[in-house]
Formats: sequence, structure tokens, C-alpha cells
Amino acid sequence: MRILVVNAGSSSLKLSVLDDDDTLIVAHDLPAPGGSVDTQLIDRTIRESPDVDAVGHRIVHGGTAFTEPVIIDDDVVTRLAALTDLAPLHQPKSLQALDTVSRLLSEVPAVACFDTAFHACMPEAATTYPLPGEWRTRWGLRRFGFHGLSHAYASRRACEILVRSPEETRMVTCHLGAGASLAAVQDGRSVDTTMGFTPLDGLVMATRSGSVDPGLVLWLEEHAGMPPAELAATLEHRSGLLALAGTPDMRAILAAEKAGAQDARLAVEVYLHRLRAGIAAMAAAMGGLDALVFTGGVGENAPSIRQRAAEGLQFLGVEVDPDRNRATGDDGNIGSNNASVNTLVIAAREDLQIAHEMRQLLER
Repeated sequence: MRILVVNAGSSSLKLSVLDDDDTLIVAHDLPAPGGSVDTQLIDRTIRESPDVDAVGHRIVHGGTAFTEPVIIDDDVVTRLAALTDLAPLHQPKSLQALDTVSRLLSEVPAVACFDTAFHACMPEAATTYPLPGEWRTRWGLRRFGFHGLSHAYASRRACEILVRSPEETRMVTCHLGAGASLAAVQDGRSVDTTMGFTPLDGLVMATRSGSVDPGLVLWLEEHAGMPPAELAATLEHRSGLLALAGTPDMRAILAAEKAGAQDARLAVEVYLHRLRAGIAAMAAAMGGLDALVFTGGVGENAPSIRQRAAEGLQFLGVEVDPDRNRATGDDGNIGSNNASVNTLVIAAREDLQIAHEMRQLLER
């Protein structure tokens, strides 16, 4: 079964074709700035790609209705569109790409795979907000979690590398990219995560604030007269690393920090403070830690972030080997031989996770 994977992220659209044994035979990383994709570019790219037997779409938000992959039909599309307000950076792009690809490949079965699905099994203690029951019931208010496809793949791949069963491994997976989140993975399942009702919660991100005191947001609305639309746009698009250092690019920030820029230094310190605290919280949710995994653009390509994060987590048994940390280019263990916790770097491969889930669904 040759599969086309359509992965709409917050800043790009990745199209990849995998053959029967999941070998990547075609890969395209198309620009997708703002809230839309270039449908003509998608059209041209697909027409120039090999024929496929099925299409898998990454959909960020599945709500409570979609907790596993589903074959796409008109009803599914309608229900996904209703969730757009919960993932405004991603859902519109995903649906635009889905519509374009479906028109081009109308005879090919298409499957939606969800970033929220991996976290759907979290215990109630991790998903429940301390809000009035009427609110929670009426509007479905709960913690969903995101980046589930990346967390699922990273945890599965880590167990392969460590030759350990998921049932005997307590793992924190760190998806650090333009968007960033952590997951506590125990027995191969997510039991806690840093993102919540929307992908805005949790860690410091490229342009998203991460966790902010809700009282602060209410204060800005009431006392500063800040319109809700302005608040939303600022928290989503003008906060995070961009707000702290003037750029969302971690590579540029680290270079500026090395050159002595104080705003860059502060940005990195805030980023690491939140990251270490989040990892410790995820470990606490499992009662301990056996493996720590870094993935995503920053997680894979910023050795200094991995090193400095680990330096604040020695009390958990985390210790990174400096030489391994600098030299890593492939998936592998960068932990010290004396460390009680394995630390790994794993390339983000949401395409492989989508193909894995699709095959399970279509081959039933």
C-alpha cells in the first residue's frame, strides 16, 4: 500500500509518499504561512508525485468525537470544521489541504489521523478542569493535548532503540518545534501532557505564549480594554520567543545569546525554566522516569538546549554525555553511561505514525 501523507503544521505543509515498507520515496516541504495553504502548489506537487493507494491527513483537533483514525467522508469533514476555533493555526490549513487533495484524488480512500487521539486515554484527573460541571458538560471543556502523532511515534521508536517493552517504560517525550509540548507516556499510553483545551497552553513556543495566568488575560480585557480578538492574536502570533527575543528562530536566539544579547539570554532562560519544570511534572505524573526523549526542530537540532535542560534534571537521574549530544545525527541515546535515565534524540516522523495508524485501520 503506497501512502500519501498530508501534514499541515503551523508554518508549513509537508507532503510525503511512503511505499509498502514505509520507505520515504517522495518528500515535499511547502510553505504555508498565516492561515492558508497554496492550493495550486499542492495541485502541482501531487500531479508530479507517484500514484498512491491511500491518503493520510494529519488533523490537529479531533475533539471528543474522534479518538482514533477515521475514514473521511462529508460528515467527518463537517464535524472537523466545527472544531476550527479550538485550533485556529492548524485546522483551517488541514481542511484546505484535505479539500484540495480530495478533489485531485477523489477515488483514493482518505483517512484522518488526529493529534488529540493519543491523549484521549488520559485519566480523568489529567483531563478535568476545576470548572462548574454545567460548563464542562455544555461546552465539552477538558484538556485534550496535542502533538499526539509525534509523541506516539517518538515513544514507540524509543522503545525500539532501547529494546524495552512499553509496559515497562515511563517516558517523557519532548516535542520541541515551532509548537512545543511534553507528554508523560506510561505503558505506551499518554497519561499527561502540557497542552490543554487548545494548543496555546503549556511550554514557551515560537510565537505562542504557553501558559499564562488567566487572571492576567482577564485583567487586560477589563482594565486595558483589550478586545478578545487582539488578545487571541497576540497570544497566538506575537508572544513566545518572538516576544522575548524579537525572533521565533531558536538558532538565531542561541547565536545572539552567545554574542551577549541580554534579551536572547532571557528568552533562553525562560524557555529552559518552563521546559525543566514541565519535564519534572510529567515524571511526577508517572511516579518516576526511565527515558527522556527530544524530538522536533529544536529538540533534534539544538544540542545546547538538550544539555542545559538535562543539567537541571539531574535529581531525576538525567545526565547527557556531551560528546554524544554534540555528535548525534541519527536516532540514538545521548545519555551518560552512569545515568539511571536514558536520554534520546529521535527525528520527528509524524508521517510514519500516520502510515502506521492508517494501515491498522484499512487492513482490519
